[in-house]
Amino acid sequence: MPDQSPALLRELHLLTREGNLNADALRKLKQVNHLMGLLRPAVEDVLSRHPDAVMVDAGSGNAYLGFVLYELFLKNALGGSLLSIEGRPELTERAKGRAERLGFDRMQFQTAHIDTARYPERIHLLMALHACDTATDDALVAAIRHGADHVAVVPCCQAEVAAQLKERRPVAGGSGSMSLLYAHAWHRREFGSHLTNVIRALTLEAFGYQVTVTELTGWEHSLKNELILGRRVHRENRRARVQLERLLAETGVAPKLTRELGVKPATLSTPAGGGEAPEPEAPGGSEAANPPPAGE
Repeated sequence: MPDQSPALLRELHLLTREGNLNADALRKLKQVNHLMGLLRPAVEDVLSRHPDAVMVDAGSGNAYLGFVLYELFLKNALGGSLLSIEGRPELTERAKGRAERLGFDRMQFQTAHIDTARYPERIHLLMALHACDTATDDALVAAIRHGADHVAVVPCCQAEVAAQLKERRPVAGGSGSMSLLYAHAWHRREFGSHLTNVIRALTLEAFGYQVTVTELTGWEHSLKNELILGRRVHRENRRARVQLERLLAETGVAPKLTRELGVKPATLSTPAGGGEAPEPEAPGGSEAANPPPAGE
């Protein structure tokens, strides 16, 4: 992006002393820049409606994402702040020093795991890039509980649901054919990862978000490139909640996200005649949900 300064790129060790980008740095920068382009509507939306918008980068690591976002959208803005949360203290201290040298005085840093961090009472935008396994769930829980207007997550490795599928028992009255999708360990990992993200997207819908699932960047840059974007448009979506509860019941899994938010699986009943129950209507976003909260 043309608005990135050489000073920032050098601080992030993406630019050599000779002013060049090596292959690894170029890969990282391309991914972050692509995400910035996808986040631009959300950032501009919260800044236009909330002059002192609070943005959170959960599981920030080296804070590449936060520093690039700050320079592009907050450096010359009159207000708005960015909180970076990272569990490794050495990375937090390193990022603090960079922010001081760059004069990014509205960047804040906290050393904490995502599930135990001290969050602002109100969050307007929450991001989590490659937070491993259930850490992505922790980020989504924080976004929902603190009323985030926008949320963007790129999940990383996911093992919890695959482990639950391994121990799963067939649903009473079912054919058992669903279990063939994850009978082998490799398929179980892949199916578990996919199911985890389907549940994450549907959970956001159930809590009033309009959800988009897309690709972050090309396969040549990262195998973990599924981007889940959510924009809060309603208090809740009862139809999506019913679909979520039924999906949990039919798959027999209970991810951390739904456990933390108190979502229970539906009670399934076998239809008369032993046939399969009718399929629920496919998720259709939040258009059929409740009206938007007053004053938003």
